[in-house]
Amino acid sequence: MSDEISGRGDPLKSLQLLWGRAEAPRRGPKAKASVAELVSAAVAIADAEGLEAVSTRRVADAVGISPMSFYTHIPGKAELLDLMMDAVAGEVLKDRPVFKPAQWRANLTRVATEHRNVYLAHPWVIQLGTHRTVLGPNTFQSADIALSAVEGLGLTDIEMDRVITLVLDYVHGAVRNAAREKRVKELTGMTDEQWWYRVAPFLETVDFTPYPVLARVGKTTGETYGAHDPEGAFAFGLARLLDGLTVFIEAKAVKRKR
Repeated sequence: MSDEISGRGDPLKSLQLLWGRAEAPRRGPKAKASVAELVSAAVAIADAEGLEAVSTRRVADAVGISPMSFYTHIPGKAELLDLMMDAVAGEVLKDRPVFKPAQWRANLTRVATEHRNVYLAHPWVIQLGTHRTVLGPNTFQSADIALSAVEGLGLTDIEMDRVITLVLDYVHGAVRNAAREKRVKELTGMTDEQWWYRVAPFLETVDFTPYPVLARVGKTTGETYGAHDPEGAFAFGLARLLDGLTVFIEAKAVKRKR
């Protein structure tokens, strides 16, 4: 497992690249590849093989330039990772919706679902992202759209930020195992169903008398949705989260009317 994280490189160099303000080389032949092409190649490698497969050499080879030429565009892998994070952030709600305050539950459901979809498409994002936000234009756009989902509800700016943080933290936690499912299959050589089939004969020899509730619930869930049900679990948890926010938001509305 890689210990790479976003925000590990020179933050100012990353910002200059993210916002297109990096100085172009003063000498030498015209560049054969753009920063965007390098980032796109790196994302494709990470999607296909995992974050561990991303290296400056692999990315350079993918776009047909020498490893040394890579560094005329991007200082190093740390800054490349920041660019990758911002690139995939641009996939979240890229067709900016017009949210209606009265439909805030549907708004937040869409925000949560689209973030989940990005995690599933790019599982390495969960591994790479930290609390130090990549301060790029796509990340800013994604955050602005998410906040607009609760605009006009009478919440304070702090409350808006807390609500979106709560929802996105839920998504991050809820999607983690589902996003790693493909990688686990690759590393173990077994699907979840195959893994359970392998361990089932042993479990049948275990005395579950000390665990009566687990035995009953486990049997029911196994018969209902098999090995696991990430989509159902996500939908259930999100609905309960929104139920809690309903109480909070409705209470705020009552106070405003007094």
